[in-house]
Amino acid sequence: MIESLLLAAARIVTFNGPQLLTNASGFFFERDRRLFVVTSRHVMFDGPTNHAPNRIEIELHLDPDNMARSTGFSIPLYQDGNRLWRQGIDTAGEIDVAVIEIDRPALPQTAVYAAFTPRHLYGPDHQIEVGTRLLIVGFPLGFHDTLHHMPVARRAVISSSFGLRFQGMGYFLTDARTHRGTSGSPVVTRVADNPNLGDLPWMLLGVHSARLDVGTRDLELDEALGLNIAWYADILMTLTEG
Repeated sequence: MIESLLLAAARIVTFNGPQLLTNASGFFFERDRRLFVVTSRHVMFDGPTNHAPNRIEIELHLDPDNMARSTGFSIPLYQDGNRLWRQGIDTAGEIDVAVIEIDRPALPQTAVYAAFTPRHLYGPDHQIEVGTRLLIVGFPLGFHDTLHHMPVARRAVISSSFGLRFQGMGYFLTDARTHRGTSGSPVVTRVADNPNLGDLPWMLLGVHSARLDVGTRDLELDEALGLNIAWYADILMTLTEG
């Protein structure tokens, strides 16, 4: 039996036409019977690095009894020159989260996946404390189980006050070992005995974006902080409206 959390994560490959550009991570989010892929905005477009793919490809499982069977599913990022993905913005500037809707009728009929929903988002009644144990599930450096097409999970903890916007930005900090390719991964914590979450008993707290570094760090004398940016997941309610 495959854990549902692993089926909720999606391996993302970006392309410019036939040219492969980068590997990244993402996850499925469902709202009102509409299905989205969530990832970091800089996966879709990143001006400073001239990263400008015109499509992404996600990997889908095809057979619950044989997880070695999979297929690539291509999603265009533009139509008639207009971008098809939605990105977040608030009073502090851009939010490094993006969503793009999947054309569900175009999915393979036997596609196997799990999806977070608004029920999986934290609410005012949830007490999330500093030090809370987390998992970041994705594809660091593109690494994964290439036979069964499964992501890997890294342990993490919350390392800033959850609910506060760290330095005024719409994110909190995690303490975890992460790598390139993890951008867009879901940041989750286990929830026990909550029947409303169905077969996916995890609370979605954030979307992993990038490692956080200190500009004044001496690259020879000082180790990296090992801290990461995770944008609050409630932005998904804005990005998936209408």
